[in-house]
Amino acid sequence: MDSSRKRKRLFRPSYYSSYSSVYLFSLRSFVLCFSFFIFLFLISYMIPLNSSAFHPVLVVSSLASSGSNLAKRIQEFDDSFTFPWKIENRVLFPDHILLLVSSLKKDGLIKKSAKELECFYYGKNVLESRGGSSGERDRDILVKQNVLSVDEYDEFRSIMRCPLPSVNYSTVVNLGRGGKNGVLEEDTGLWMSNQTVHSWENLVYAASLDGDTAVVFVKGLNLRSDRESDPGQFSCHFGLRSWEIDGRFMLRTKALTAAQEVVRCSLPRSLQANPDKARGIRVTLGMVPYGRSRIHERVLVPSVAKISGFKSKEEGEKKKSEGKFELCVCTMVWNQASALREWIMYHAWLGVERWFIYDNNSDDGIEEVIRELDLEEYNVTRHIWPWIKTQEAGFSHCALRAKYECNWVSFMDVDEFFYFPYSTQRHKRFRKLGYAGQNSLNTLVANVSSSSRSIAEIRTSCHSFGPSGLNSPPSRGVTVGYTCRLQSPERHKSIIRPDALDTTLLNVVHHFHLRKGFKYLNLHQSTAVINHYKYQVWEVFRAKFYRRVATYVADWQQNQNEGSRDRAPGLGTEAIEPPDWPIKFCEVWDTGLRDFVLASLIDVSTGLLPWERPSSLAI
Repeated sequence: MDSSRKRKRLFRPSYYSSYSSVYLFSLRSFVLCFSFFIFLFLISYMIPLNSSAFHPVLVVSSLASSGSNLAKRIQEFDDSFTFPWKIENRVLFPDHILLLVSSLKKDGLIKKSAKELECFYYGKNVLESRGGSSGERDRDILVKQNVLSVDEYDEFRSIMRCPLPSVNYSTVVNLGRGGKNGVLEEDTGLWMSNQTVHSWENLVYAASLDGDTAVVFVKGLNLRSDRESDPGQFSCHFGLRSWEIDGRFMLRTKALTAAQEVVRCSLPRSLQANPDKARGIRVTLGMVPYGRSRIHERVLVPSVAKISGFKSKEEGEKKKSEGKFELCVCTMVWNQASALREWIMYHAWLGVERWFIYDNNSDDGIEEVIRELDLEEYNVTRHIWPWIKTQEAGFSHCALRAKYECNWVSFMDVDEFFYFPYSTQRHKRFRKLGYAGQNSLNTLVANVSSSSRSIAEIRTSCHSFGPSGLNSPPSRGVTVGYTCRLQSPERHKSIIRPDALDTTLLNVVHHFHLRKGFKYLNLHQSTAVINHYKYQVWEVFRAKFYRRVATYVADWQQNQNEGSRDRAPGLGTEAIEPPDWPIKFCEVWDTGLRDFVLASLIDVSTGLLPWERPSSLAI
């Protein structure tokens, strides 16, 4: 008792005598702790630390242990093995699985490593299995296949495509490195904690900045074609971090417009002063379920979208120092690499200065064709657009992109070619010469701009050409080979001013809605027409049966709208060549464009057209 009191008395003088030093020590500790927490906050903002973050672990080839041992080994390896990228999302398509992959480096690491990667598939019950040690059974838990293709997708991510899994294997496909002779080696597999697989039919798949608004592209809304919808049923939800879509970390704004697959929302107030801060932020769409109206009952559409932005200074290396390009072209293609050279070189002669090629999952070497055109100084950019049945939305996306670079944009297909018949008095206001000279199309749009600032769309009629008696693709190109067409023109195609489009970006079959105060101009057929080589030889045409790119146009094999102008009359739904196919759709022989091309574009020294190679000319 006495000794205890003595210790207290001895302690107090020591405490009070060192009060100043303890105070300084406490202040220093406070500063250090505060700095440490600031450091952790910054790290957590830059690197995902939540449970949905990427945690790769080992999957071994010899799985003789039980299912519980497999799960244990996965967990043990979780913190010891890390790839320099992560799978952010998976999307299930009818013929493949798309992986959206983000890299920790911006040096093309993913594409360089793609040759070493394989798609790993697991049995559907791999983690639920318990007990048993059959080696034969465990070998069926894991299979692998080659990656189909790899592409750079946007400024944040790349995409990898994997084949669909076999029966009894999960669509939660992962990536890994395979061993020799097709046997998986240790430390080569990859298991992802994120096991979500989205359906392509119900998905927010892209988002773009446009001023102080975000334009969101959504599949599965089932809104009517060519109609503006009520935006009140939608809202945009923004993740505060680029990797999160979580109700606890969200800002919400009302939708301003909604049409087809495109919804426009205002940015949150915290981002409106500096919209560039929104780049890379995840966004999704909230919608009111059918029959409900209360805002808290809105459900969120699954999303893989990060907000991207378009600025002319950042869109490629080839820019006009004096301003925008006068005339650009946007198109969407699937496996049409063989048609690009003729289409681009011909229209470049007419004055097109810039091309936006939206590649819709091509696997025919289109990247190499575009690379060659770029080396030949054609200003062509390939944009990966993996979302099927979304042509209208893709064109809206391209209109946003082109607005910063182009005064006029033509939306057309690679089998469509502008043609200027010889001049008449009716259209000398558009062309001073009595014939279509070089840059004629560029001059036409420039003259329209100078004659009226209220004209924002130029419409041109289309003539549909048939096989013209041919059984194989014409060696010198479609403009020379196909010379017989239907008599009456079909629907028009448009050249538009992207700065004059309606805020909905509503378009159907290459035709956009304009803002109030703007109008369109119909070109007379004696001024210009479009030769649409729609019904080519059967080996080319039958590719259309695989899938149509337009959202609101039925695929050829579907028993819908068989009498529509978007289908081949009398063809039906099966890819079976009619016996009279070579002579179908031939009512008028029209050699106008063929004669013009051979007279104006041929190289007199070689006898070759610009898109021909010496070996391609038939002898």
